[in-house]
Amino acid sequence: EGEPSASHSAADYAYSAQEVLRAKDFAKLTPEELAEVRRMMQNTAWELAQYRARRRAPTPRRHALDMRRTLRQNLRYGCEPLTLAWRGPKLKRRPLVVICDVSGSMEHYSRLLLKFVYVLGNCLDKVESFVFSTRLTRITRQLQCGDVDASLDQVAATIQDWGSGTRLGEALKTFNYEWGRRLLSRGAVVLLVSDGLDRGDIDLLEREMQRLQLCCHRLIWLNPLLGSTDYRPLARGMRAALPYVDDFLPVHNLASLEHLGRVLERLGKTPSGASFRV
Repeated sequence: EGEPSASHSAADYAYSAQEVLRAKDFAKLTPEELAEVRRMMQNTAWELAQYRARRRAPTPRRHALDMRRTLRQNLRYGCEPLTLAWRGPKLKRRPLVVICDVSGSMEHYSRLLLKFVYVLGNCLDKVESFVFSTRLTRITRQLQCGDVDASLDQVAATIQDWGSGTRLGEALKTFNYEWGRRLLSRGAVVLLVSDGLDRGDIDLLEREMQRLQLCCHRLIWLNPLLGSTDYRPLARGMRAALPYVDDFLPVHNLASLEHLGRVLERLGKTPSGASFRV
């Protein structure tokens, strides 16, 4: 008893270990497990749903006849329409904006979640990253370093309020007034990562959440506390923000990140207001 069966291969046990890591809370991981989770996170392919732009693009399929290109292509034949050119809908990926909480209440999750933000920025185009505690800080440039640990060291050196209190209303006001117009004008998707334990002005938080939702295509709130079965959004900040959230999802383990990936791939195909527990 206790001896492994000959019918089980080493791959089976490796797969089981990965399944355990997928369901294990980020706050309970050992340093060795953290390294493995980061490796699994980096090997995940992230995609963002595409949408039809107003402009059209050349396509081999027969959508609509492109008369200009047809005439140009047939000039060599005396303008006889021997070949036809077609154009169809041009597909674009929506910009992604990530606003991550690095306050003291998020210390068990913030560093690993910043690694997740780093992976998103290297897998997708047009990703803007911000962190906040008592103030908002843009970290897009720091996360463009080739090494994840070097990037996080630069982020830690940039953030002056890491581990302090949470003032989400003030941070969102700064984002809406200084960055919102240039980043949200093309229908961006916003990922707001926080536990919702806000200590700031609740009325300000409610106003800025409403403004943010009106300006973006979809507002997704990722809460690590939502992974607990007995969690209820009773904090004042969370209750004030929830009416303006399109999707309220957990972000406490790899399985929840994989579900987020599926949500991002199906944007526009699924109704908003989704909630999910792992």
